[in-house]
Amino acid sequence: MSQLDTRVPAVLLRIDRNPFHHGTLGAVRSLGRAGVDVHLVAEVTGSPIGRSRLVRRLHPPPPPGASHGEIAGALLRVAARIERPAVLIPMDDAGAVAVSRLGTELAPAFLLPRQPAALPERVADKAELAALCAAADVPHPVTVVPDSAAQAASTAWRLGLPVVAKWSRPWLLPSGSGLRSTVVVRSPQEARELYLRSVEAGSPLLLQEFLPPGTDRDWFFHGYADRSGALLGGGPGRKLCAWPRGAGLTAVGEWAPNPQVRTLAERLTAQLGYRGILDLDFRLCGTTGRYHLLDFNPRPGAQFRLFADTAGLDVVRAQHLDLTHRPLPDGRALPGRVFVVENYAPLTALRRAAAPGRELAWHAADDPAPGRAMWGLWAAHVTRRLLGRLRRTGAAGAVCTLPRVVRQSPPPPPSLTGLPSVPHVPSAADPAGDEKASSR
Repeated sequence: MSQLDTRVPAVLLRIDRNPFHHGTLGAVRSLGRAGVDVHLVAEVTGSPIGRSRLVRRLHPPPPPGASHGEIAGALLRVAARIERPAVLIPMDDAGAVAVSRLGTELAPAFLLPRQPAALPERVADKAELAALCAAADVPHPVTVVPDSAAQAASTAWRLGLPVVAKWSRPWLLPSGSGLRSTVVVRSPQEARELYLRSVEAGSPLLLQEFLPPGTDRDWFFHGYADRSGALLGGGPGRKLCAWPRGAGLTAVGEWAPNPQVRTLAERLTAQLGYRGILDLDFRLCGTTGRYHLLDFNPRPGAQFRLFADTAGLDVVRAQHLDLTHRPLPDGRALPGRVFVVENYAPLTALRRAAAPGRELAWHAADDPAPGRAMWGLWAAHVTRRLLGRLRRTGAAGAVCTLPRVVRQSPPPPPSLTGLPSVPHVPSAADPAGDEKASSR
């Protein structure tokens, strides 16, 4: 018997068109294995996710750049086909922000966490997050929002190069612009040039103190804040391997106890009154010994399946159980459990093939098609990027030298400022889409 109410379907919404977002597949599998009908609203062309046997039905996503009204229309059409209330789970920041704004309109058709309407949008906004952290006494890197190109250049110098540059609302970045949500800036001129693209980016530029990466410095916390505010279905994790190396999304993560990280997560969510799924990214400052919050994602992180406990509870199951007024099972945490994203860490996936408690992002014995499809689609993706890079190199006569993208534990968080993102030279196997493959 499933612990979940299988009469209530789940609708997963992904607006960002990242074909290799393994977190979406993790949510499909987690809920589908529990007997829940999973409806996926996402673009799956060229994606392994659409091959999963656990997707009950695929629905067309809102068009690129869709307004909130268009997003509401797409979701309400799905609700009309389902003909019964469903648990709605956004899988990216753009979806989470839209759903938070549309709560009143969507509520009759979907089950949603109850919280201040604008809160997911505020925590996802890098400039807003800085102020929220300050109010809750949660450390975050020193951040400045310049108000001119000249100030951007002087701020970069004053903070101490290199510095991190971010766009305040990265989900507004136009596709095809070459702008990235977070980059490392290595000169005042780079900061100046980024600032000049603020109008194109759609949100302010933030410049932030750079906290160097290092062994055991990158951590994340996943959880579901239930109706009482208790954090369930997750825990603290350590990033063992990143892609791109040293600063990108979690390619290999480990569930590891960390009372300091948990305390900070509980303090912030309690202060905000946040309800729902969250994915927080932290970096340990080698100078002060304090954990700094770099990012607050109001949705599941891509590696959320790392935190499946002995009762099978994870954040998406926790949300379904809580919103359908079902009791959450008493499971035991599994420190040492490891999550591996095969296309970013293939050697680790092979080395840990027989390790107990290991979960792969793509391959699963009970749902093999996405894993098989992933390698062929990934090879085609890498080939296209290599050919594109070679064409650009040939046209320019030399490889372009742009700032290197660094996503500190998915993009670092800003502080009372607004950061832009700097263009980045994609490597052949750079992650597609939002990256964080989410945290994020």
